[in-house]
Amino acid sequence: MPASRTARPVIPPSVWLTAGRYSGTSAHDVVRRTLHRLEGRGDIDSFLELPEEPPGAGHGPRRDVPDLVFQARVQVAGQVTVRARLSVGPGTGSGRPWVLVAEAEQPWDLGWPSPTGMFWPVDEPDTEWNHDAATGLRLGEISPLPEDDKAVRRLMRDCARNADGNGWNIHVVVHEAMTTDDRGRVPLARWLPPGLRHRVVEHRAAPHQLRVVNWALRDCGVEVPRGGAVVLPGSPVPGGYDAGDFSVRAVFLDGTRPAGLVDAVTRFAALPRPLPTGAEAALAALREDWRLLTLEEELARTRRLVSLYAEALEAMTTSRDLYREAAESAQEALAAYREAAEASGAGSLPPGAPAPSPVRRLTRTFERLRVGLGAPRPSPAGEERRTLPSADAQAPSSGP
Repeated sequence: MPASRTARPVIPPSVWLTAGRYSGTSAHDVVRRTLHRLEGRGDIDSFLELPEEPPGAGHGPRRDVPDLVFQARVQVAGQVTVRARLSVGPGTGSGRPWVLVAEAEQPWDLGWPSPTGMFWPVDEPDTEWNHDAATGLRLGEISPLPEDDKAVRRLMRDCARNADGNGWNIHVVVHEAMTTDDRGRVPLARWLPPGLRHRVVEHRAAPHQLRVVNWALRDCGVEVPRGGAVVLPGSPVPGGYDAGDFSVRAVFLDGTRPAGLVDAVTRFAALPRPLPTGAEAALAALREDWRLLTLEEELARTRRLVSLYAEALEAMTTSRDLYREAAESAQEALAAYREAAEASGAGSLPPGAPAPSPVRRLTRTFERLRVGLGAPRPSPAGEERRTLPSADAQAPSSGP
């Protein structure tokens, strides 16, 4: 198993996140319809669609299709507030990527409902939203491995290395010891806690594919047991991951609950995993650009703004007073300079002459006062030579 680690921040315990790809053509209509239906039934407290950013706005490159951003909040477990943010990116040849980040007021409980259901129609068949962001495979469904060996190797290596953003979801490889019937075609997601059902990609290896799968995974230090399963570590490897702890020797695909595999996936989800690429910005947007406020939150926000404005006003007033004191000190230094100049017979300051710098006003004032009091004023050596002729220069020349 790779021993690489990363200095990237880990996912906070109160944060739930995932990412996917929408393969349809009307993501905004699907999300709006779902939000309106859930709000009407009381399943969510409220939601908000942020205004679309016009094409070319900001400092980034011009986009033909602006992002869609939705915010929603809900109460779970009776009193815990969950804030969720869904952003849908511009369309590409493989669909529109989306990122979903949610944060609760306390550490996340996987028994809570999945935030995916706050925006996407999770109960509708043949949905177009539940594609994994990196592989394009269905989230929460069975994905048989390709028949081509090269395709299997490429897929397994990409999943194990966490390439192209696979860190958003959990990848599990299950090997079928023998060809299964309908009872064995039950997805693993059905048995997982609600908070994991839309975050798992289940790869099914046929009985004859065990060798090619393990050959593709050997660089990662993990191996799929015959008739068993393994949770892929991804890259960077989470702290506390050990291949033996997250592999299951036997998975009975007979329609019963695979307790060992469910336990392995649940424990893996609890590891301190690093934030995937792009997750840090999405989490910052959730926290800093949250606009779906209650009356109490709006009042608290207004009070914070008033406090900030008061502090800024106080700082401006202090700066103004300091500037005024500096100006008065400069005027005093200028007056002292004039008095000293008149006392020494050097004349007054020419009209319109600039006042001495406030930073050097005290030094110059003391210097002028010392001159006015008759103290000897040092002069450069060159000036002394020019002012006082030598004795030889004063004697008349007597010839050769």
